[in-house]
Amino acid sequence: MNAEGQGNDAGRHRTDDPDLAELFPDGDYRFHLTLRRGEPRAFFAPRDASGGVVEERRRWLAADPLRYARLEPEAVPLVHELAGLAADWGFAPAVRDDASAALQALGGALEPDILFLSPDAAGDFRLRGGALCFPTGWALEEKLGLPLEAIHGVVPGLNPALGASIRQFLAKLRPGVAFRRDNWGITATEELNLHPARGLPPPTSPIALDRLWLRIEHQALVALPCSGGLVFGIRIALHRLDAVAATRSGPHLRRALETMPAQLAAYKRIDAIREELVGAL
Repeated sequence: MNAEGQGNDAGRHRTDDPDLAELFPDGDYRFHLTLRRGEPRAFFAPRDASGGVVEERRRWLAADPLRYARLEPEAVPLVHELAGLAADWGFAPAVRDDASAALQALGGALEPDILFLSPDAAGDFRLRGGALCFPTGWALEEKLGLPLEAIHGVVPGLNPALGASIRQFLAKLRPGVAFRRDNWGITATEELNLHPARGLPPPTSPIALDRLWLRIEHQALVALPCSGGLVFGIRIALHRLDAVAATRSGPHLRRALETMPAQLAAYKRIDAIREELVGAL
């Protein structure tokens, strides 16, 4: 979709399709910090042959630069370090301008969203900036400067389940590896940009599986070798729900929805249609 919300066929092609069996194991819903090792270069490498994803990112950045790309002073060395890596990889042009210009250039050259984190005096990692063109219902401008614990605090049950493990993991993260995980939700649109200011509605009853999408965030955490900061990359993949239901993972998705805590279903904006959705699956 373009920056005015009009359809773009090229932008509909999604990349990085997941192994749904891994995303939906045979069991009740639970928070888990399952991480897979990968190469940073491989995660950030272009995958959309149509160019539609990058084209859409550039439109959103041009339409409202401060909504989709922001940074604090602590992010400046992190932005320049990632810009150098991306140039070395051949994924973005070399940028020698100020950090704001470098961030805009990165945001319009790389397919994943990029968020920058660095530790404060107490060692807690805080969100220092990023280029977030395809948020899943949250605003970068509202989270800037917050520690991860505060950012995760809106997700019911996440901090009690994983907060300590996440802090320990981030403190030990070393450069050269991309640690990857996935997150998912159900949406009533195949739009990539779900910034809350756009007011896109959640799924409502009556539902139809061919008008709902499984929205997956493919995430990667990468430690930067010089600045001591982290880059958090997010790629979005969308799968129409009737196609997912036809796979062997369909029953596992149904079980995950059935056993998801009520507060989490409300956070994911599917509480009003969960029972109907489980029945349809």
